[in-house]
Amino acid sequence: MAPITKTHSDLKKNQSRITMLLKAANTIAFKKQETRKEPFQKGDEVEVASHEYGFIGSYYTATIVSSVGAYHYKVKYKTLLTDDNSAPLEEIVTVGEVRPVPPEEEENLPENKFRLYNMVDAFDNDGWWFGFITGKIGENCYVYFPTTADKVAYPPEVLRFHQEWSNGKWKKEGVFDLY
Repeated sequence: MAPITKTHSDLKKNQSRITMLLKAANTIAFKKQETRKEPFQKGDEVEVASHEYGFIGSYYTATIVSSVGAYHYKVKYKTLLTDDNSAPLEEIVTVGEVRPVPPEEEENLPENKFRLYNMVDAFDNDGWWFGFITGKIGENCYVYFPTTADKVAYPPEVLRFHQEWSNGKWKKEGVFDLY
């Protein structure tokens, strides 16, 4: 097998892509969610962004329990439990932490759909964590999480392409492909 050689141009291009991803990651991880024209209703499924240290860049699936004033919702999480693990956790969150659940991905995507530098969400520790793919070995994708500086291997079944909620629509075009 011939050794892989990298040219100065290749290294410069990769560094440029990583710099671009890190800038985008900081913007995405610390972004407040856009408020919707129509408020969420009781029973709506949503994702709640965590702004807590160590959890920035993660989203947790929840159901709207009620509105609390004009700028807050009471939510019940689907995967987070109370401290004694006896019931789903309920808490009051700001409208800026809540977004709709992203649409399911099309089922006709190729089996090996993820590529180097794709922005993805990985399901881990009860939530979806934002990161980008830095390598692949076999079927596993190595995901770098810019808010924690962790790099973890995941099978593709627990990954989804990252999408941003903007102007009342889900956007993923232009977010991933840096080739």
